[in-house]
Amino acid sequence: MPLSSALLTVGILLAVTAAAGLVWRLRDGRRRIAAGGVDAARLGLLRGRTALVLFSSETCSRCPQVRRMLRELASAHGAIDVHDIDLTHRADLAAENHVLSTPTTLLVDSDARVVARFVGVPRRHDLDAALNELPVLQETA
Repeated sequence: MPLSSALLTVGILLAVTAAAGLVWRLRDGRRRIAAGGVDAARLGLLRGRTALVLFSSETCSRCPQVRRMLRELASAHGAIDVHDIDLTHRADLAAENHVLSTPTTLLVDSDARVVARFVGVPRRHDLDAALNELPVLQETA
């Protein structure tokens, strides 16, 4: 292979890799539209309560940061439970809830419906916006 072809191939591979990394970075932690419900009993959720459910694992380096943020938000908003589910010990829940990576955070309303899904480290303002949209929390404000 001539040197110019090899350099062109390497350049194209670098450009594709950089573009893929940029797309991944832009999507990480963003709010995703969620639909459906969860089995509140299997997740340990209380019926009638809004919950932030964090799916984590023992090897997740970003999970402690997300856990702290969720607890801070819950204490600031009140009337919100925070549940941390370690998928290392409960892998069955990953498949049931379509969790492919950790951290994944679900915002579950009082009727056990998933309102929002965050894959990666959620942005605090996105979490705040999702929480402020909930009618239950608007009534208590």
